[in-house]
Amino acid sequence: MRLSLDFIRLHKDKDLRSLAFQKMPEGVSRMWALQQIEGYQLAKKKLPQWAHLFAEGKDIHFPPHISMEQCSSEATAKYKAAIINRELPIANCQLSTINYQLLIDLTGGYGIDFSYMAPHFDRSIYVERNEELCAIAKHNFELLGLRNTEVVNANCEEYLSHHVGITPQTVIFLDPARRDSAGGKVYRIEDCTPNLVVLQDTLFDIAHTVMVKLSPMLDITQALRTLRNVSDIHIVSVKGECKELLFIMHREEPASLTYHCVNLETEEEYFQHNTTSEPQYDNVQVCRHIEPGTILFEPNASILKAGLQDTFGAHYGLHKLHPNSNLYIGDAPIDHVPARQFRIVAISDFSKSSIKNFLKDIKQANLTIRNFPSTVIQLRQRLKIKEGGNDYLFATTIADDSHVLIRCVKE
Repeated sequence: MRLSLDFIRLHKDKDLRSLAFQKMPEGVSRMWALQQIEGYQLAKKKLPQWAHLFAEGKDIHFPPHISMEQCSSEATAKYKAAIINRELPIANCQLSTINYQLLIDLTGGYGIDFSYMAPHFDRSIYVERNEELCAIAKHNFELLGLRNTEVVNANCEEYLSHHVGITPQTVIFLDPARRDSAGGKVYRIEDCTPNLVVLQDTLFDIAHTVMVKLSPMLDITQALRTLRNVSDIHIVSVKGECKELLFIMHREEPASLTYHCVNLETEEEYFQHNTTSEPQYDNVQVCRHIEPGTILFEPNASILKAGLQDTFGAHYGLHKLHPNSNLYIGDAPIDHVPARQFRIVAISDFSKSSIKNFLKDIKQANLTIRNFPSTVIQLRQRLKIKEGGNDYLFATTIADDSHVLIRCVKE
């Protein structure tokens, strides 16, 4: 193992495909070395703290490729820990009165979420059906100095059948596998493994609170029909890309439901909406005239996924371009708003002469489609512009149902 570790550290930044055909020194396990090098290279972006520890000489072990792909990022794992520790600058009223003592992660995987949440509990139990992942997790948890943790090699259902009625101060965390027996992706809760629909009653026999991580492709409305006693839904994006949905469920029926829309690793404000205490807007006033110099707002991916774009628009006093466009207009920029902001430079209709004049000094631009009968690729070919640069073009539909091209610069 020492020889393999030395080889891995020496070649950790080398091209993996070239290494795969290279003759390995005697005593070096090819499969293990390639797995660790690939894991490190993926971790540099996804798990920078773990990659840094490895680069500095810590013997962090990385799992097979599929587990590295499926594990949470460092940013989203820290966010889950912050929810439990109630340290977010957003309300977590349903969690504020419970003194949590025990964490049970029933779908441990690589253990990233577990490793960040566990320090906030008196005891923590990691449950995983894959023996190799259990061995890797046990090694890493000891290396990271996690105390009062237990690694259990068992499937979720097997573990639950022997541990009913532990303590009301228990939190259960699950990240159900979203692939079927043939390896195809699934999105419905009842098609995931384990099946939460079947397990819900058992979970609440053990825990006061259950946190479930689900796919960003999931239909939230359908999930609310399926899951019991949901108090909070966290729609978690990282740098503008929606990564996961977190549903917080409780043994007792909560008084209200709160949506939390976050865009991590940005300076954007968290946007939240409580369905009981705050009005939800189905629409906001539509903007009848677009003027150069005004600000175009594009709500972040979490707000759009939650379907709260009009509530966002009303909250910030904005007007909408069109009922179905999800683009908003304001008079001035807003600090830390949960949206991309652009200053409008010019607007054009799609007549051939207008477009020709409109694009005469634009060779490349960042193109976005919103409520428009074309794809980005098709429109880019039609406009004959390359991707990139400092100009931003929005092809969309406005209040009178006509199609326009809006030229902007980033604020």
